[in-house]
Amino acid sequence: MNLLEVRHLSKRYESFQLDDVSFALPPGYIMGFIGRNGAGKTTTIKSLLNLVHPDSGTVTVLGQDFYAHELELKKVIGLTVGGVAYYPRLRLARITDVFRRFYDTWDEAAYRAYLRRFDLVDTKRVQELSAGMSVKYALALALSHDAKLLILDEPTSGLDPVSRDDLLDVFREIIEAGERSILFSTQITSDLDKCADYITYIKQGRVIASAETADFVDGYRLVGGRKDQLTPAVQAALVGSRITDLGFTGLTKTADAAAVAGLEVSVPDIEQIMVFVERGQATTGATK
Repeated sequence: MNLLEVRHLSKRYESFQLDDVSFALPPGYIMGFIGRNGAGKTTTIKSLLNLVHPDSGTVTVLGQDFYAHELELKKVIGLTVGGVAYYPRLRLARITDVFRRFYDTWDEAAYRAYLRRFDLVDTKRVQELSAGMSVKYALALALSHDAKLLILDEPTSGLDPVSRDDLLDVFREIIEAGERSILFSTQITSDLDKCADYITYIKQGRVIASAETADFVDGYRLVGGRKDQLTPAVQAALVGSRITDLGFTGLTKTADAAAVAGLEVSVPDIEQIMVFVERGQATTGATK
């Protein structure tokens, strides 16, 4: 049974449409949710949580219809949006005191353990927390009411590399027992190279790929060569390309790799795939 299933989720605005979004996340895994700013990541998250009302589609959590059992199922979901959006002068202990009242599964011993694990002191005020500590506090709250599904919207945004790496270690620990999963939206795709088991890629409101990370990456190849090697047949095989005075670099689907035989071919990372898919054909750039 999948921990989260999103099927045919749609939401129409005057200038944007979330169109038939579907993906599934089994227990014990991290799914990276990628796409450009404005592609629909936050709209998807808000729609699946019913924070905005979708026009159509279904969402199941732990095998149950989320919209039919919203209050019950929200108790097993932890949501973070990059930090703690509370009054800056409030102390963490006061926030926790209010928060715990909403959850009959609240575990005070677990909460105290997470504070120690994250080096947090709940006598501090919100304004005294770093960006990384803010995210860790939000995680401590979510994990202390036994959240099974963590939905993290840009949680590492603004963090330094060391803090990001520490947080990724926490994410891996969270899923280690195989009972919890994380849906993790980010623009920092190098984080996903380190921790994501699945990738769901949304572009202009539509999911263009949702697969295991290894399969997603293996579906593409990075191609390079001289400008004179960029024949019409090669150009037609490229998903996206960049041309300079010294040559070209592009991305092709692995299934089309025969069309680029004889050229320099390598395995891309997630960022390179996203850049070329978004860039499209024949972008030119000056040589430095």
